[in-house]
Amino acid sequence: MDVSWEDFGWERLAAGVGRRRLPGWDATSGLVAGEDSVLLYDTGSTLREGAELRAQAQALLGGRRVTHIALSHPHFDHVLGTAAFSGAKVYGAVGIGALMQRERDEIRDTAIRHGVTEAEATEAADVLVTPHHPVSGEWTLDLGGRQVLLANVGPGHSGHDLAVLVPGSPEVVFCGDLVEESGEPQAGPDAIPSRWPAALDRLLSLGGEDAVYVPGHGAVVDAAFVRAQRDLLAARFGVS
Repeated sequence: MDVSWEDFGWERLAAGVGRRRLPGWDATSGLVAGEDSVLLYDTGSTLREGAELRAQAQALLGGRRVTHIALSHPHFDHVLGTAAFSGAKVYGAVGIGALMQRERDEIRDTAIRHGVTEAEATEAADVLVTPHHPVSGEWTLDLGGRQVLLANVGPGHSGHDLAVLVPGSPEVVFCGDLVEESGEPQAGPDAIPSRWPAALDRLLSLGGEDAVYVPGHGAVVDAAFVRAQRDLLAARFGVS
């Protein structure tokens, strides 16, 4: 299952668990394989990128298809590839589906402003897939011999931040853009700065001191990094 992840540009994090740092915005897409089902965390910025992730996941897992998708938050570089995964069950923080439908044009326009071609952004927005399984607290998915926890830990970076905990040795926490390593955390107009430090406290309580934390952008970090970023954000926004 875990043979040649690196040959496809993926970083193996644990048995059956890996992530790809996508080109362009260095956004992370995570893959978690159980015996029966496969979860993908975030789908990229275009249908082309989503199709590439789909093909790579199938190659890595002996032809098995992605059956479940968890979207970390509604920004274009994390959600616009979802329609490439026909039949997958899609999960997101409660409220994200209505927001994505309402702001479909803004998601497309933001993608274009950041360098996605108008044709690709429009194509993805026209078939935008929104989560039909809303997570209001925590949701345990049984992938067959492996359970993963979807946790609505926000708001923070956005109004709808969903993390994924993969138990094991080590435990792996996919953080979305609540944590960024390759640059300063980005607080756009939909950020909730007053709640962001608390969201990072929640991530730390999920994973603990020995977990591997996977940022939405950048290299894998440890609990000390997450805690330091939490303190920096608290100071930046004047919250405890």
